[in-house]
Amino acid sequence: MNTQIDDAPEFIKTPTHRLAYRAHLVADAPTIVFLHGHGSDMDGTKALAVDAWARHQQFGSLRFDYSGHGQSSGAMLDGTISQWKQDALAVVDALVPGDFYLVGSSLGGWLMLLVAMARAGRVLGLVGIAAAPDFTETLIWNALDAEQQQDFEASGRLVVPSPYAPDAEVIYPYSLITDGRDNLVLGQEMAITCPVRLLHGKKDAEVPWQTANDIARAIPHDDVQVLFDADADHRFSKDDQIDTILATLAEITRQPKPSNV
Repeated sequence: MNTQIDDAPEFIKTPTHRLAYRAHLVADAPTIVFLHGHGSDMDGTKALAVDAWARHQQFGSLRFDYSGHGQSSGAMLDGTISQWKQDALAVVDALVPGDFYLVGSSLGGWLMLLVAMARAGRVLGLVGIAAAPDFTETLIWNALDAEQQQDFEASGRLVVPSPYAPDAEVIYPYSLITDGRDNLVLGQEMAITCPVRLLHGKKDAEVPWQTANDIARAIPHDDVQVLFDADADHRFSKDDQIDTILATLAEITRQPKPSNV
């Protein structure tokens, strides 16, 4: 399948930002909405593959950059989970006329859950790819000892090596941690009633594969499936892994419409 979709981005203005997006909406058909990961953008491998699949299957498609990412305005260090959730809701509410599916990668998997609960009456299904809910607390804050936590709070930022580039760094602002606590979803029941599919690699070094099971336990209905790939890492973007994502999309879009939609 050709995943090279070269249409120029359009922009939507919110009260705080100018958000870049690419949309291909289809009358009387649900829309597949892709939510990318932290530090990524709407033109990543998985986003393009999902977009191309949606168009080929005659679904609508929508992908966009959160504030501070890609071609959207803002600085990433000013971003928070609450802000990126509001970005997602603003884009969906403005552009998607009917029901939709959410595909969320890493951070996008956390946002996927938050958006699904905020727009429960319109969401037909969820596909999480190495979904990382609560990562600000479980994977960043809790990984620090007491002295490191104090230094983080005092300095306002944490600098860690990038897992993808030997000489690069990732900076997390302390505000990301404090805001994240207002958006934690694990360890409590999530009000999600649509079908859910959670894909996770057993070789994921950034988000433990057990997170997928934690998400499944927090969703109180039967149509939740966890699918592990023994060879996949956090990116989940090799050709066979992309095939798994698209096969999962094909399966979930054939499920009956949830009764609450």
